[in-house]
Formats: sequence, C-alpha cells, structure tokens
Amino acid sequence: MSFRIADRWFERRAIDDDVTHLWEPHVAAFIRCNIWHVRGRDRDLMVDTGLGVASLKAAAWDLLDKPVMAIATHSHADHVGGHHEFDEVLVHCLEAGELAEPAGFSLVMAEAFPGDSLESLRRAGYRIDGAYCITALPGPGYALSDYELRAAKPTRLLEEGDVVDLGDRRFEVLHLPGHSPGSIGLWEAATGILFSGDAVYDGPLLDELEGSSIPDYVATMRRLRELPVRVVHGGHDPSFGRERLVALAEAYLERRA
Repeated sequence: MSFRIADRWFERRAIDDDVTHLWEPHVAAFIRCNIWHVRGRDRDLMVDTGLGVASLKAAAWDLLDKPVMAIATHSHADHVGGHHEFDEVLVHCLEAGELAEPAGFSLVMAEAFPGDSLESLRRAGYRIDGAYCITALPGPGYALSDYELRAAKPTRLLEEGDVVDLGDRRFEVLHLPGHSPGSIGLWEAATGILFSGDAVYDGPLLDELEGSSIPDYVATMRRLRELPVRVVHGGHDPSFGRERLVALAEAYLERRA
C-alpha cells in the first residue's frame, strides 16, 4: 500500500481563549486521541499527547510559551506517544511503570496489536478495516518501521485528590479506573470542566482490554453520573454536557447490570 504525504500531521481548534483541541486526522478513528492544551497563568497543561508518529511539540510550538506539564490520563499508547518530548510528565502511580517502559508493539499496524485487542475493539462496536491504522505519512522518507512508542520518565505521580495548579486554574485528580487501572480525570469545579480521558467519551467504551475491570468501571460510572459537570472533554470523540454524561453512564450501567 502506498501512502500520501500529509500536508500537516496535527489539526487544531480553539475551544475558548484557554483551551485548544488538537488531533491527528490521519490516524484511524478508533485510536485517534483528543489532545487538550490548557493555558494557565504560570504554566500550561497538555492533556494526553497522541500516537507519537510526528512531533506534537513542534506542531504546537506557538502554544508553548511557558512551562508545560504533560499529563497522561492513562498510559495506553494512543494517548502517550508525545510525552517523551516534555520535561514535566504526570501520570497516576499505577501506570507510571508502563509509561516509563512501554510495551514494544506498533499501533500503526493493526496486525501488531497484542493479544485479542482488535477483537475487543470489534466487540465494543468499532469498525476496523485494513492492516494499517494511519492513512498518510508525516513526511517523505518516513517508514512504518520507524515508529516506536518512546519511553517517558514520570516526574510526578498522581493519586486521587491531588491538585494540578496552573496558577489561576486548579484541577483535581479523580481516579477513574475501569478502562485501565490508573485512568484519571481532571476536574475543575470552578468551571464545571472535566477532562475525562478514556473513563468516558461519546463512543464505544472499552472495558475488556488487558488491565480493564468491569466492576471498577461500574463504580466509576456511578461516580461520574453524580458529578455536576458543565462540559466533558473526553479522550476520543466530541465533547458533551451533563445530560449526555448521565445518559452515557446509565447506558453503561444498564449494559453491565
């Protein structure tokens, strides 16, 4: 299969003056992660970093005018590919090891997925066609064999109730296991904003991957159902409000009752 060369690897849009959504349009939808840049007075956040096929830091250079903390909502490869580019790396303590020593498989080729991961995705409702998970190359001379998930050394380990302080914005860490053991959300009570990672998003939720736990996911959904959110910025798919969050939580709880 021949691939075209992408004009640019990342797209972006401003959600408001302080939040920018970035994404990789040439990555297959089922592993295309949402990347969120949050501007603060003293420092910024980069919530997840995508697949790591191309440099996020280079693409977002104009946003990075102060110290940046790269937070992993969890350590799955589609969310942490660019963390190695940042000096400050934050992750839940249960997934620090996986971030520092990632599994050696390639997410750009479907056949390289470990175990029954593809079947788990299909059972959840994702359509997976073809052998490749990207539809273009980031530049001339790039070979699929060049891709590897690079290790990122955590500089701060997070737990339930920790606070990530940007100077004028404070995000509380919510431990939201189920999708993975150390999945977290970042909750800003003052604005009602939740960055939820893969704990909840408006698409097929995955609870049968290696490391997933349906009982933990049930508890997480019960918790999220009660959270007074205004907007949820998830790890995949479009953002949504509280009414949709409640509907997603209740649908999951009914499915797993």
